[in-house]
Amino acid sequence: MNKKKYFINLYILIPVIYTGITLIGIILSCQLLNHQEKSDQLYSSGFINLIIMMGILTFLISFLILRIILMPVMRFVQKAQKIPIIKNSTMGKQISKMDDIEQINKVFDNVTSILTHLEAKALFPDVIGASVSMRNVFTQIIKVAPTDSTVLISGESGTGKELVAESIYAHSLRKDKPFVKINCVAIPEGLLESELFGHEKGSFTGAISQKKGKFEIANGGTIFLDEIGDMPLATQAKLLRVLQQKEFERVGGIKPIRVDVRFIAATNKNLKLQIKEGSFRDDLYFRLNVFAITLPPLRERREDILLLANFFLSNFRKEVRLSPRVSQLFIGFPWPGNVRELRNALEHASVLVEKDIIETQHLPEIINKQKTAYIADNFNENIVLDDRLMIMEKEMILHALKTAGGVQVKAANILGINQRSLWHRIKKLNIDINIARNLQ
Repeated sequence: MNKKKYFINLYILIPVIYTGITLIGIILSCQLLNHQEKSDQLYSSGFINLIIMMGILTFLISFLILRIILMPVMRFVQKAQKIPIIKNSTMGKQISKMDDIEQINKVFDNVTSILTHLEAKALFPDVIGASVSMRNVFTQIIKVAPTDSTVLISGESGTGKELVAESIYAHSLRKDKPFVKINCVAIPEGLLESELFGHEKGSFTGAISQKKGKFEIANGGTIFLDEIGDMPLATQAKLLRVLQQKEFERVGGIKPIRVDVRFIAATNKNLKLQIKEGSFRDDLYFRLNVFAITLPPLRERREDILLLANFFLSNFRKEVRLSPRVSQLFIGFPWPGNVRELRNALEHASVLVEKDIIETQHLPEIINKQKTAYIADNFNENIVLDDRLMIMEKEMILHALKTAGGVQVKAANILGINQRSLWHRIKKLNIDINIARNLQ
């Protein structure tokens, strides 16, 4: 016969215990005072002994409670500090000099950071990124994926909007149902409605048979409308009806067709500006913009550039790596084509390289030209030289740590500085080496 287990919340148990101790103390004090009044003796040895006993009892009970509660936490902290990934880190060496509360906070911060990176790598193997902005995107994906909310993904061309849409689908409750993609700009205006809604036989010249549209094919699943900002106004009105009423008619048809579809849309255009210009419907925008995800351009997440570069290089047939000069060039380059341009540049270089190291002469000519122009243009911005150098220094150290697997001695050799200098730079720049150590 199974015994029933009863669980009591610590937030209830601890106050009850301390309240009980207090009440016992009050009752005993009252009894003792009554006894003192009858015996006409003030502060007798019995009264003093009672105070001492109550103090000792309260201390012992408090110590026991804290020990029961904190012992598992302290065991976790001690074990975590012995893990090489934390022990060998700069933060790991600093933890030993902190008090108990600071140690607990720092260890939990370290563990949380490590788990965040591992979670991102495990859940989104095709979306590479360790920057704060990309981790925010991952968090948004996890939150919205299990729902049926319509998602609008915004971002410049080449930032990975389609990969994010695929990730939302992969973590949704409809992942076993159809996932239909359609690029609104790749299909001629006259054929877009037929592609979306289908058509009846004889509805127009060339319609020799009935055809199901993308919405019917995606029924029960998810449809991804890429480049939604390029959809013609007439088609936008019909799409709005599908979003609102979940029904439509095929081109040339009169029978309403109901569908159950989850919508994900993406655009590289400013839809609010298009609304003002009259090229996009405001009512459709508000229907699509239920949950918005904005992908940062590559120039705003420079700590991901070398991470992405190494990922792409690992997938090429040739085993090549970047020279320190090219790494520095990549970090400072604005990448107007974003991740797509980065990959193309690496593929171009891997074809030309003869040995195993990519140098600047192997890169597309446009990168060297645009890099020079970019530096010249940005001298006029309100960013001082020291800040620019600090950004580049931080990214170079992160790249070296990643290459060295988080071992600071090796990273220092790669950078051509001594280990003590590297330690001071890591501390000054507030670098989290767990990023480099975990995202190999």
